[in-house]
Amino acid sequence: MEASSILAEDEAVGTAPPPPPPNEKGFDAGAAVQSGNREKVVEAFRHRADNLISKADELEQKVNEIVQFYTSKKQPNNSKGSSVTKDKDREKPLGINDSTNIVNNSGSNGSARKQVEGFRKEVVCSKRMQELMRQFGTMLKQITQHKWAWPFMKPVEVEALGLHDYYEVIKKPMDFSTIKNQMEAKDGSGYKNVREIYADVRLIFTNAMTYNDERSDVHVMAKTLLEKFEEKWLQLLPKVIEEEKKQKEEDARALANMQIAREAAFANMARETNNELDELNLHLEELRESVIQRCRKMSADEKRKLGVGLSSLSPEDLNKALEIIAQHNPSFPATAEEVDLDMDAQSESTLWRLKFFVKSALELQAKNSASKADDNSKRKKEICDALAKTAKKRNKKLSS
Repeated sequence: MEASSILAEDEAVGTAPPPPPPNEKGFDAGAAVQSGNREKVVEAFRHRADNLISKADELEQKVNEIVQFYTSKKQPNNSKGSSVTKDKDREKPLGINDSTNIVNNSGSNGSARKQVEGFRKEVVCSKRMQELMRQFGTMLKQITQHKWAWPFMKPVEVEALGLHDYYEVIKKPMDFSTIKNQMEAKDGSGYKNVREIYADVRLIFTNAMTYNDERSDVHVMAKTLLEKFEEKWLQLLPKVIEEEKKQKEEDARALANMQIAREAAFANMARETNNELDELNLHLEELRESVIQRCRKMSADEKRKLGVGLSSLSPEDLNKALEIIAQHNPSFPATAEEVDLDMDAQSESTLWRLKFFVKSALELQAKNSASKADDNSKRKKEICDALAKTAKKRNKKLSS
């Protein structure tokens, strides 16, 4: 943050009592200035800078969330993970950061209305599925009342019948009493749709046909009941397919509405964050001006050192420095090929701005140069080591 680098230049702040800076969270900077305490003035500015840095960090986090959201939108979903993603999105709250609700982000009335409509659709969908369950239950009752259904009503008595290899052959035992209990479960552990029940009913008969010889009575009974069950299932199947199609379309609409709501929330968040960033930049500029206005007059030796520093800048940083001069001197030809810079003609605020910028830019250049030098040194060492190894191998060959 530039404010921190400004405040690091304590020697620039004058000792004469200038106008007080704005109060910051209980600290009376005006009183500190009036008492002539220079250290407290600097501390007041540092306190303001810390607050701005804290706000900048907060906004940076928001910006990262927004960027992540829009980046993920551009990435195509692969077919294998798309259904999982949809399921997760359906379970996810429509908020940002798990704390900001869509109702707060895109209008409470519209979002609440959408949530009510979604709840109504879920109720209608649940009623349709319950009706299918009821029809399936009627069909199942007809099968269980058949004269040959009695062997399949209760779990197989493995120990009593001495069927020691039963669990080796049958991996998932099933019977009608277990299905009935699952259908009547109230704790949410029951069947979610009729296809699940259908699969378990078939499992009863296929288990019996798998374990028992095809000429045995149990095998024949299971095969006969399975055929009857399949006939009845084919009568119900068109309704099941129609319901599944409706559910799929409703899920797609719900997912699309959810995405629209999320986009609206993030768009609103982006607008608010942009406004906050503009406000933060304004406060930072005010702080910078307050600090510069309190800077003492720059000495001739400091101006000379500043000129030397300017000549040491990279072309890119030099252009930035010229732009700083042009900000307070519109007639200054910052974009000209050759510029004649008179230090004595510049205002004190411009000179101190330049000094802070040049110091920061040269420190960064020195850091980058040191890093490159280290890289070059490492590279040279690697080359020397490689040459030494090669020479050693060659000497061994010659000696042998």
